[in-house]
Amino acid sequence: MNLKDILSISGEPGLFRFVAQGRNAIIVEHLETKKRRIAHGSSKVSSLEDISIFTETEDLPLGKVFDLIYAKENGGPAIDSKSDTIKLKAYFEEILPEYDKNRVYISDMKKVTMWYNILQKLGQLIKDEPESAKDDEKKADSEIKTDTKVKSKVAPKPKTKSAGKPESKSASKMSKGRPKSK
Repeated sequence: MNLKDILSISGEPGLFRFVAQGRNAIIVEHLETKKRRIAHGSSKVSSLEDISIFTETEDLPLGKVFDLIYAKENGGPAIDSKSDTIKLKAYFEEILPEYDKNRVYISDMKKVTMWYNILQKLGQLIKDEPESAKDDEKKADSEIKTDTKVKSKVAPKPKTKSAGKPESKSASKMSKGRPKSK
């Protein structure tokens, strides 16, 4: 999942899309209401791409967790984030059995399911292509671009004086500010 421009702002409900960078703030657009606002530098803004879930072995990026939920639900919505805590824990255990039970809290599970449901409802859950397919596509695009560009290798024309003769470097140096020697 490409979550680079999707943001969460602490204390604000829902998710936002990055629009532009201001001098001391960023301009964001609420995903559901499409209203734009400013997130000041004092706001805690997190990109969903930078968030990961603790597991017993290593941290799992949020995009991969969304992929697991998407696969389990066949593209449908996940459990409601306002469900009973026991149901949420059981659901999360089903999705990600190796999550770290000491460091992943119920509030984290609620956020993950809430964010997934928002993105699913808006059709934002698009699977990324595998890396090798992206690399092959980039190579093909660059080969096409290099084949179409033809650079001409023509030497630049020499600078000329008003008489039309090429100017020599030594003559131009001598004529600037120095009297001619006899």
